[in-house]
Amino acid sequence: MSNLSHLFTFAAIVSYLIATVLLLKKPALELAIQHRSIPLSIAWIGMSCHALGLVGFMFTPAGIDLSFFSTAALVSLTITLLFLLAAIGKQVDKLGVAVFPLATITLIFRLSFPQEVHLLQNLSPPMETHILVSIVAFSLLNIAALQAILLAIQDWQLHHKKSNWFIRSLPPLQTMETLLFQAIAIGFVFLSISLLSGFLFIENLFAQHLVHKTVLSIVSWLVFGMLLIGRWCYGWRGRTAIRWTLGGFTALLLAYFGSKLVLEIILRRTG
Repeated sequence: MSNLSHLFTFAAIVSYLIATVLLLKKPALELAIQHRSIPLSIAWIGMSCHALGLVGFMFTPAGIDLSFFSTAALVSLTITLLFLLAAIGKQVDKLGVAVFPLATITLIFRLSFPQEVHLLQNLSPPMETHILVSIVAFSLLNIAALQAILLAIQDWQLHHKKSNWFIRSLPPLQTMETLLFQAIAIGFVFLSISLLSGFLFIENLFAQHLVHKTVLSIVSWLVFGMLLIGRWCYGWRGRTAIRWTLGGFTALLLAYFGSKLVLEIILRRTG
């Protein structure tokens, strides 16, 4: 299964790279409209190979491997899937130039840096649900952060009266902001469920090295919550929304991956 997993992973990397190149290539206007689905179709193939390869790496007879790079690849798979589903009904395909390379990098790291397997065994259904909800929450807010970066570039070019074909191919600024807050709102709901389920089902935060994760996750939850309140009550938008989005996601990134990076990569601990 290992060789097959490597083959699927390599196919996913190639597919993601092709999809990214096609999205970056400046097409004639009529070709852009007519063939918009081509890079997304290739990305669907890549995502499917990504999933098949990851199944072979993560699911072992002894349990589920959630080591640092396996978890990163799982998160990037979720991000890619959510993005591709969103792209079915909305013209957000250009966001793929950030999503697909991110998935590619996590897969390359998963292949290039073998790790000690970090197994989760005999998980209860509530804990499995907590982990799944946490991954979805992180993935949605990651998409929001990537969109905020594109929004920042779009806003900067607008204020400096500069433009290029790529930025012009993005939805209008107001539409981008609407999509940003939709992603944040849905991600905030999942993050709220993740925190609540964590408090209910995780017995000993200190023994499981989860104190800082909880604190940083709460900080992120507060930031995104205040951002949504600011949007609905005071009409926050533009650079204010971008700063709060990136700040909240930075806290969440440190919460989800900071400890795993330190314990598993720097300190070489698996427990």
